[in-house]
Amino acid sequence: MKNKIRSLSFQPATEEIKTVRAGSFKEQARRAIRKNIYRWHRILGLLAIVPTIFWTASGVMHPFMSHWFKTKIANEFYKAEIVSPTDVKLSLGQVVIQNKVTEFKNFRLVKFDGSSYYQVKDANDQLRYFDTKNGAELTDGDQKYAGNMARFMLNDNKSKVASFTYLTEFTDEYKFVNRYLPVWKVSFADDRQMDIYVETAQSRFATFNDGPRRAFVRIFSLFHNWGFLDLIGNNTLRITLMLTFLSLIIFSAVAGLVIYGLMWGKLKPSKSGNPGSILRKYHRSIGVWSSIVTFTFAFSGAYHAIQKLDPDERLKYVYDPVIKTEEIAQASMIDLTGVANISLIKWGEKLFWQAIKKDWETNETIVDYINVKDGTNLEDGNFRYAKYLARKFAAQEERNAESCCDLMEAQISSPISDAPAPKTSMVTGFAGEYGFVNKRLPVVKLAYDTPEHTTYYIETATSRLSTKVEDANRREGFSFAFLHKYSYLDFLGKDMRDGIMTFAAFSVLVVSILGFLVFLKIK
Repeated sequence: MKNKIRSLSFQPATEEIKTVRAGSFKEQARRAIRKNIYRWHRILGLLAIVPTIFWTASGVMHPFMSHWFKTKIANEFYKAEIVSPTDVKLSLGQVVIQNKVTEFKNFRLVKFDGSSYYQVKDANDQLRYFDTKNGAELTDGDQKYAGNMARFMLNDNKSKVASFTYLTEFTDEYKFVNRYLPVWKVSFADDRQMDIYVETAQSRFATFNDGPRRAFVRIFSLFHNWGFLDLIGNNTLRITLMLTFLSLIIFSAVAGLVIYGLMWGKLKPSKSGNPGSILRKYHRSIGVWSSIVTFTFAFSGAYHAIQKLDPDERLKYVYDPVIKTEEIAQASMIDLTGVANISLIKWGEKLFWQAIKKDWETNETIVDYINVKDGTNLEDGNFRYAKYLARKFAAQEERNAESCCDLMEAQISSPISDAPAPKTSMVTGFAGEYGFVNKRLPVVKLAYDTPEHTTYYIETATSRLSTKVEDANRREGFSFAFLHKYSYLDFLGKDMRDGIMTFAAFSVLVVSILGFLVFLKIK
């Protein structure tokens, strides 16, 4: 009995000791954090000082170069001339047969320098130009059209063109963000050394660069996107190093917030007249609120960078089948009245004229699909064709290969294979999740009821995927727009929003430099 009593009497004491030890451990941890957090803040800040300066300085430059002091050109949108029905004397079949073209991929009608042409994309992806009245081929037609477009953008018919460069890949000056390929780079020998980039296959203006813009693109690529690392490694190395330094910045910002936000009263007051104390005072006072800004910039930047580990391969999703001349040899041209763009769509074994009509005042776009053989109009053709392309691209993504035959792709299971019919709509303007960064308009939006709410944006005019958006993309996009680009301030106007964002980035730059100067004074 005594032994039982003794054992019972020791139990509460043991629990009490454990509680005391746990409390003691927590208290020791708190003391260790309070004792070392300033040292951690200094070490992390010093390790990340150079990347922080790179990112903030280039970030401050961005609105100045891209908005406030942006180079102006006469026209920033190319409006293609409409080919009149009376200008077309020969059918497409007559023209390709006359020029011994046995197969091709597509065609369009374009007009420049007072003449109208069939723009034919041959089986080798070269664009050739044939006069719609007599079928004669225009020598160097694609280059001449590019030059005409470039001169329109500048409203300049006098300056000499220094060079034409045909780009099939993105370069240090023509970045992936521009989306269009292939394009012509038309370089002018004027005082601005202007380069105009145009996509002749769809009569679209891509971008332009003059001397200052070229310098800014290089600086931003080097210091904000760390493009210099591409010279010594691959994309994975670049992103990994960026994430490492962004993590250091995040932890340094959190440590700074704890020190200057929660432990302010325990800091030694600054001594008047002491340069080191004055620097420390301003570093502390600015650092209180800039640490929050630093955290949001670094967190959203890291979140954005993680997505870049998977390369953006949207450009490989395109349906570009070869069409035999014999398939359209006897086909008559449709009525071109009001048609802004016309091409051919090969859909399985059927061929359709794709006629795009656009009201420039209301921005309304109508796309008709007319059967080449019997002239019948396909009801809801544009939405049906977009669904067809989405299924092809989904199957292609599952195979992780190039597009193949319809029969094989129909047998491939994909996330949208068994999904209910998607909600469809025509998108003619940039907004929401389909922002300006995607470049292509108009597109068909296909919203599928899948666990990830998969949405495809298809440019049917080129049979190409513009982008695919899922919930993970939406979360990252919201983070980057909200925390990195301050989209929540859009209601104030672009000038005010960019001004606040620039001031925030500049404050991070200032507090980083002050922190480094404090370190030098202490040393």
